[in-house]
Parts: sequence; structure tokens; C-alpha cells
Amino acid sequence: MNFFKTILVLSALVTFNANSSEFKITDDVETNETFTTAVATWSENEPIPLGGRPNPFALPAGEFEKAKAQGQIHAQVFPVEVTGSLAPYGPFKTALEDEAASPFRNWLKNIFKNMVGFESTDDVFKWLGLHKYPAAQDSGIYQVAHPGVALPGDRMGVGFIERNGAQGFMFSCAACHSGTLFGKTVLGMTNRFPRANEFFVLAKQGMNFLSPEFFQFALHTTNAEKELFIQLKNELRSVGAKKPVVLGLDTALAQVALSLNHRNPDADATKNTKLEKNPVKDWLDTNPADSKPAVWWNVKFKNRWFSDGSIVSGNPIYTNILSNEIGKGADLVKLKDWFRDNQQKVRDLTTAVFSSEAPRWSDFFSEDTINIQKARHGEQLFNNTCSRCHGTYQKAWNNVTGTPAWPESIRTVKVSYPSLTQVIDVGTDPLRWQGMKSLVSLNRLTIFQQAGSVVKPQKGYVPPPLVGIWARWPYFHNNSAPTLCSVLTKASARPISFYMGEAENPETDFDRACNGYPLGLNTPKAWRTAEFQFDTRRKGLGNSGHDEGIFLKNGQEIFTATDKMDIIEFLKTL
Repeated sequence: MNFFKTILVLSALVTFNANSSEFKITDDVETNETFTTAVATWSENEPIPLGGRPNPFALPAGEFEKAKAQGQIHAQVFPVEVTGSLAPYGPFKTALEDEAASPFRNWLKNIFKNMVGFESTDDVFKWLGLHKYPAAQDSGIYQVAHPGVALPGDRMGVGFIERNGAQGFMFSCAACHSGTLFGKTVLGMTNRFPRANEFFVLAKQGMNFLSPEFFQFALHTTNAEKELFIQLKNELRSVGAKKPVVLGLDTALAQVALSLNHRNPDADATKNTKLEKNPVKDWLDTNPADSKPAVWWNVKFKNRWFSDGSIVSGNPIYTNILSNEIGKGADLVKLKDWFRDNQQKVRDLTTAVFSSEAPRWSDFFSEDTINIQKARHGEQLFNNTCSRCHGTYQKAWNNVTGTPAWPESIRTVKVSYPSLTQVIDVGTDPLRWQGMKSLVSLNRLTIFQQAGSVVKPQKGYVPPPLVGIWARWPYFHNNSAPTLCSVLTKASARPISFYMGEAENPETDFDRACNGYPLGLNTPKAWRTAEFQFDTRRKGLGNSGHDEGIFLKNGQEIFTATDKMDIIEFLKTL
């Protein structure tokens, strides 16, 4: 089964986990084969200004909008021409769609259809979790710059790169950092069901059984496509692929660490055929450290990033491109040259991520769905309990001249998040932050050092800003809390198991009162499959945390049932 899947799905996904940072622009410096990035430098000790950095390079209005649009395009069609694990597109498409295929291709297609239901490239990209472009009538934050080229199924997150006469395809930031919300596609939102890591696992396993000669014979490829396939096969040998514990989580950071264990321990992480076959043993070989892809709109408020705050210096966009290229088997010497020659692309991507904005409740629901009186009481409770970690949010309803009309009445007019990003251990499942010790090996790389990047493992997680929190269910770094009601409940009373699904219909796919997945008898029947079941008893999926000293005092909950619903009413407006 892995064999035929791999032939049809020969690719590696780039995940893009831009989570935070502050920047200072510096100048290009090139000595011998090294350079200092002109994009930005950043430090955990440099305070973030009030309101964050939505325009990180302080660009004039016209330049800012241009950079943002270009960055959105780069987020969709990955711009790193020297990327690793680039798959030949022609054979992939032929195997799925060519009606005049050879007997081998027909056999392969029929098996794939019977096993998975794929009949076209778009079927594959849909399975991977790639989303359609926003509708033409969408505006504001839901409007996304289009690359202006024909893409399979017109889905965000897949694009083409020409290499030595062959057309290769691969996936980009938008594959994991775009989501659907009640009929709208949102760039910069967590993809609830990405399959990037599963893709890598299948590709690696299948490549062991497929020779370049058989590949060319069976699929009638050109010599250039055969050479691209050979390069893909070679690069995947140095990839340490790992499937997430459950659908919806991501193992990109584990893949980076495990991939480094397939290479030499030198400053350029050069390739080593012996280590490719017998990589260095690692804690991550047998332990999960999964987390969900992060939303982009919180990046502007932080000066540490990743969910555990372990990247304490550097440029997050640069760091994420580098990390993911390691996880795709790329040549770091070539990548170093690409960074030197493509600073503007990294700057544009940075601008697009930092300027991202969250969906608002009022974009989807009417005025009668928010009780402002209850929300204002919830605001008081929140400020007395939660704000010390998650920040404060000044609301338009507190305007001294009177409450404005809907939807302005629920708008957040100012976000006051800690200027130095905190890391706090509140008892949530620890495996994610424990796994970051394996990424310390990044610190030895010349290309990592040149960007001023530093990994420093932390104990605990960053309490995130709560902008757009209503649209970000399920909750906690590992998705173990299905609703805000469960977040505000002591861990022992939280749901042990639940089913997940896409947010397509606001009436059936969303619990509006508790804000999250419908539970129990309200769970849509289509969701009730093993693949979409989340079991908090599994390793790495624990739903502990936020208990004593936060929501509990001497073992007793500090909030009444009414208090909880009022806090949730407030959180919906953020």
C-alpha cells in the first residue's frame, strides 16, 4: 500500500510555523562564504512595543501593501528554488489522470482509487488538506493575493518549480497555515487537518522499492524528470520522517531533529550515506512531541516563538525556512547562497505573516449571538484571573462617550500583551517542550548562526495572545481541549475522548455556546471515525493543566457555571 501511494504522492510538504519575533534591519555582510542576513536580527530581551509589530520593517503604506501581497504569494507558491524533495509533476499527474495510460498505470490508478478514492491531482491535494482560494467576493482579511498562475484545483499551498528542464511540484506555508471557517478560507489560520508528515512517511517508505529505471519505464518520463526523481530519492534518504500521533497535529520540528541525525555533525550538516542508513539515536525516535500549526496573527506580539518559546533569537521566517529545508533533505550550502541572494523574499514573507489578522465573530454571526452585558462581566473575571499571562484587551464597549453600534461595539481597540514573551509551566502535557532538547543541534550550524538564531529549550509553554481565540478550537498546543468550556473546567472533568471535523456549517459543526467541537450526541455522524477521534489517554495527547493556582483553589473550581459562560462570551469578541 505504501508503495503505490508513494508513486502517486512523491513529494514533501513544507510546514511553516511562524510564531513570533521582533526585528531590527541590518546590512548585508559577506565574507568568504558567509553572510549576515539583511532581513532582521532579534533578541528575547528586546521588548515588543504595545500593539505588536504588524508592519515589522516600518514600510510606507504603498510599499507595505506591496510587500504583504508578495509575501502572501510566496506563502502559497514556495519561492526557494533550491528546495529539497522536489517531485516531478508530469508523472504524478499522468499516473492519476491519463486515460490512455499503460496497463501498469491503469492497475496503479485502480488500486489507488479503490484504496483511497483518488482520481485526480486535486483529489490528492484535497486529501492533503489544501484549501481553495477565497471566493472572488471575499474582502478584507479574507482576500488573498493570487499568484496569477494556474494551480491544480486552484488550491493554496501547491506550486511549481522548474529545475533542469523538468517541472517539479511541492507544497508551501499555506499548506499548514490556512484554514476554512464556515465557508471562508483564512490564510494564516491553523489548518485543522494537515497531512504533511504522513506524506513524508509514505514517500520515504515507498522510495526504497522504486528504481529510477522502473519509474521512467512505467510512467514514460523524460530524462529530466528521471533525474529529478533521482534527486528526490537521494534527498529523502536524509529525511527523518515521523507521523503525528493523531490527525491535526504536526511533527515538523521532530522531523528537523531526526533529519539532522541522518547527517554529519558538522557546521553544514553535510550528507553521510552511513548515517542515512543508521542515524544517530534520539529521544524523539520513541516519544512524540507533536503540536498544531500556529496561527500567524499572534506573531506580531511576541519576541520568542514556537509554542514553547525555545527559539530565543533570530528571524522566525528565516529560521522556519531553514528548519523545514533540513527536514526535506536540502543541501545547506546551496540554501545559504539562496538566502544571500533572496533577502527581499524573506522580508516579504515576514511582512505577510506579521500583518496577518484574525477572523472576527461578527464576520459570521449576528448581533443577537453576543450578550454584551455578560461579555462585560466576563471581561472583569478574565482581567482578574487570566490577563497576567494572556494580556488585556481594551474593548470598544468601554468607550467613555457611549457604546458604539454593532459590530463596532465588540471590537478590540487595543491589545496589551507582555512586552517580553513569557514561558510558564501550567501543567499541560510536557512532551512537546521536552522534545525541544533534540533541536539544540541547530545551534552548531553556520547557516543558523549567521541569522543570529538560537535554540534554548524551555520548561513549559508560551501563554499565547488570545486574539481570534474563538476561531482557534481545539485548544492547548496538542488540541486536547475541544471547547472553551473544557479549557475552563478542571482537567479531571474534561472530555477524555471526542471527534473532530471541519468547520463548514456553523449550525452543525460548531458548539456556539461552549465555542468548539460539538460533543456527544451533537457530534456529526460523518466525524465518527477512528481517524477523526481524539483520545487524551494516548501519549502526548494529555489534557492536563490550568488547574491549581489558575482555575482551582485548594482543589475547588473558582468559577461558577455562569462565570465560565460569561468569560467565554467575552473571549468570543477577541
